[in-house]
Amino acid sequence: MLLTGQIPWTGLITVFLIIVIIIIFARGVVIVQPYEQGLQIRLGRYVGRMNPGFRWVVPLITVVKKLDLRTEVMDVPRQEVITKDNSPTNVDAIVYVRVIDPEKAYFEVMNYRSATVALAQTSLRGIIGDMELDEVLYNRDVINARLRDILDRETDAWGVKVERVEIKEVDPVGAVKQAMTEQTAAERERRAAILRADGEKRAAILRAEGSRQSIILEAEGERQSKILRAEGERLSRILQAQGEAQGLRILSVGARPLDKRAITVLSLDALKQMAEGQATKIIFPFELSSVVKQAAEYLGATAEAPEVPEGTELPPEDILGEVPGRDVVRTAEEAVKSIETDIDVEMQKKSRDLIGMGEDEGL
Repeated sequence: MLLTGQIPWTGLITVFLIIVIIIIFARGVVIVQPYEQGLQIRLGRYVGRMNPGFRWVVPLITVVKKLDLRTEVMDVPRQEVITKDNSPTNVDAIVYVRVIDPEKAYFEVMNYRSATVALAQTSLRGIIGDMELDEVLYNRDVINARLRDILDRETDAWGVKVERVEIKEVDPVGAVKQAMTEQTAAERERRAAILRADGEKRAAILRAEGSRQSIILEAEGERQSKILRAEGERLSRILQAQGEAQGLRILSVGARPLDKRAITVLSLDALKQMAEGQATKIIFPFELSSVVKQAAEYLGATAEAPEVPEGTELPPEDILGEVPGRDVVRTAEEAVKSIETDIDVEMQKKSRDLIGMGEDEGL
């Protein structure tokens, strides 16, 4: 009876032991993901790494620490920083890190995440403190590069690689923002004033250039007009002189065959015309006694007019020269018109050149 009563208890103990063994065996099963790296620590001693996959370790005495080897994004908290020109500014950033040495990341630092963030805060405060506010606003790439170099150099001992650093926001405090707004408005007003002054200067230059070109054209036109008037006066004087010369030649040729009686008659006729005038003084351009003598001889017929010796030839008519006719005058007029046309063409060409030069200078 005793043996039959002990059989159930023995079975229960066996089942319990089997369950305990299964649980202990299951606790030794470790699954390492493809993006992880495992570290075995057995009885307080580092054993080695565990690659991704299904692994079994000695349970109860072996501890496996898994580290994620993917790139992690760490947010650097917002903090107030004083720039070099004493401008309070709120700055925050983002840091991209990746574990490249699991042993160092676990054994060399207690928590590489918090350590990296704290180091980023202090380094960012020091970098911005050495720069003025304008440099901080316009040189974010420089800040990012300097911060990344500092973090990468310092975290190398922790087995962490800093891949990238980005400044999220640079936010000056309210008073600084107001001053920046006023400065921006003043700068825009200054630029507008400069643009207006430059436009007025260009307009004044163009007006002066136009006035100069107008004066030049007027002077050129006046010069050409004087040239044309002088040319016309010269041709008129030449023609008048030629006419007077031809008249003198005709008188000279016609007076040769006249005798003393004819000359006396002409002289008396000239005296008659002079006497008919209203002048109170009369100046005789010849000796009056000789005229009276010749008139007495002519009236008394005591002296005979000398006859022209036979064989005496009169001067040829060629001595008169060619009397200018209508064709000659018309040719002279055409020459003057041709000169005027050439001068007008030349003035128009110079005017176009001057206008072209003014437009080029205006541009």
